[in-house]
Amino acid sequence: MTLGEALAVARQQIDRLDARLLLQYASGCTHADLLARPETPLSAPAALQFADWVARRAAGEPLAYLVGEAEFRGRVFLVTPAVLIPRPDTEVLVELALLRLAGSEHPRLLDLGTGSGIVAISLALECPAARVIAVDLSAEALMVAANNAGRLAATVEFRAGDWYAPVSGERFELIVANPPYIAADDPHLAGDGLPYEPQSALTDGGDGLACLRHIIAGAAEHLQPGGWLLLEHGHEQGAACRNLLTAAGFKNAFTHPDLAGSDRVSGAHL
Repeated sequence: MTLGEALAVARQQIDRLDARLLLQYASGCTHADLLARPETPLSAPAALQFADWVARRAAGEPLAYLVGEAEFRGRVFLVTPAVLIPRPDTEVLVELALLRLAGSEHPRLLDLGTGSGIVAISLALECPAARVIAVDLSAEALMVAANNAGRLAATVEFRAGDWYAPVSGERFELIVANPPYIAADDPHLAGDGLPYEPQSALTDGGDGLACLRHIIAGAAEHLQPGGWLLLEHGHEQGAACRNLLTAAGFKNAFTHPDLAGSDRVSGAHL
C-alpha cells in the first residue's frame, strides 16, 4: 500500500485533515511528501499503526491522545488520557493573567488543577521573573506536567494535593485555575471526545460550580493584598462567578469572553 492509497482509504472513515495528520505521525512523512510522492510505499509497521489509529479515531477517540501531543500558544505539549486536551479557549486565561502581571518584578503565581501544565508553563515562559507553583490532585497529571516543563525548559514547582492544601500559609500575587465546571447532567459530556478525557477534570459531579465555589472561598487566605484571582468557567457561569467573587469580598469582578464571544474567564482582586 502506498501513502496515497492509505490516505484515500482513511478518508472514507475520518476527517481528511485527521487522516493526513495520523498518516504523517504513523509514517514519519511530511505534508509535502504526501503531495509530491503519494506513490511512496507505506511500511508494514506504519500501515498497522495507521489502521489502528484510524479505527480508534473513527470510534471517537481524540486525535491528541492518539498522537500523544497537542499545541497550545505555539508550543507542543505532551498529553495522555490522564489530562485534559489543551483548548484555545484557555489562552484567554493566560492572556488575562499576563496583563495582571505586567509591571510586577518577582510575582508569585499559583495554578490550581494544572493538568498537563499548559497554563503554569506558559506563564513561566512568558513571565520569566515569576515564581510559579502548580498544584494537582492527580499524580499522573503531575508527571505529564513535569515532563512538559522539562521539555520546554520552564521553571515550575509542582505539588501534589487538593486545591490549596499543598500551599498552606503561602500567599500569591495571582491565582489562576481551570477547574472542573461542567454539570454532571450536561449532555455535552457524552460527545465530542469528552468520554475519553478524565471525568474528574471535566465535572464536579454536581452543578458545575462546586470547585469554583471552593476556590473562590479559599482564595483570600492565599492572596496578597490587591492580589488577583482568575477562573476559567462554562459559557453560562459568568454571572454566577461574579456573584460568588463579590460575596467573598473581592472587588471589580468581571467576565471576559473567549474567541467565540462566550463567557469564559471571570476574575476579581482583593
